[in-house]
Amino acid sequence: MSAATHGEGLLEVRAVTRRFGGLLAVDAVDLAVRRGSVHGLIGPNGAGKTTLLNLIAGVYRVSSGFLRFATDDITRHSTAKRARAGIRRTFQNLKLFGEMTALENVAIGLHAQTHAGFFDAVLSTPRHRREERGITDRSMAVLQFVGLAGLAQARADSLAYGHRRLLEIARAIVARPALLLLDEPAAGLNVTEAAHVSDLIARIRDDGTTVVLVEHHMDVVMRVSDEITVLNYGRRLAHGTPAQIQEDPVVIEAYLGRAGETDRAQA
Repeated sequence: MSAATHGEGLLEVRAVTRRFGGLLAVDAVDLAVRRGSVHGLIGPNGAGKTTLLNLIAGVYRVSSGFLRFATDDITRHSTAKRARAGIRRTFQNLKLFGEMTALENVAIGLHAQTHAGFFDAVLSTPRHRREERGITDRSMAVLQFVGLAGLAQARADSLAYGHRRLLEIARAIVARPALLLLDEPAAGLNVTEAAHVSDLIARIRDDGTTVVLVEHHMDVVMRVSDEITVLNYGRRLAHGTPAQIQEDPVVIEAYLGRAGETDRAQA
């Protein structure tokens, strides 16, 4: 049985609302994400999916409602504090450092956790050298995990688009987050590349990281999700297993499309 059936709650979003002036982008949304699961989040354009991710990550503050992560109320926590607590994310638009190597990009995800100080670095103390070796070893292991070990020394801006997508995921998981927020990781990928991302997401979950997945590739969402929540006009429209969502007439009408139109809905 899936982890979503038996896993304890990791993230609770309760009656969360976000207004931008007169626009109600997220309207009293409830979301419960179980530890050890992949929770898909789908909906039409403008449904509020990315806004909800930004509220969970702390990029935006909620207008009302609350968020609980593990046992902590994180509603007013900063983005940095949430990251330290174990919440990491990727973005629709890639945010890599193009002039840096793939290895250096991944290592950035670990430097916030170092303990050696400025003088350790200047003097190259044993503690600093140990930490740097540990960062390099962990970063290489993660590049191997996503399939990019052979490109560790390549500049990020020289990589193929699909490889850059994998690199951003690698940077997000290198610190072993408890919760990973993936914002359209398969955007712009072909069928083969999208299938590889599906397999990677499943392995990330199996490796101990819970995932919230926003994605418009329905084959990816249905293949890898344990549970799915559907948003429409900023409100929760439906929730269930992939099979339940595919058969829900309200979801089909609002998002997935009529019979024969379910292969690739636009998010």
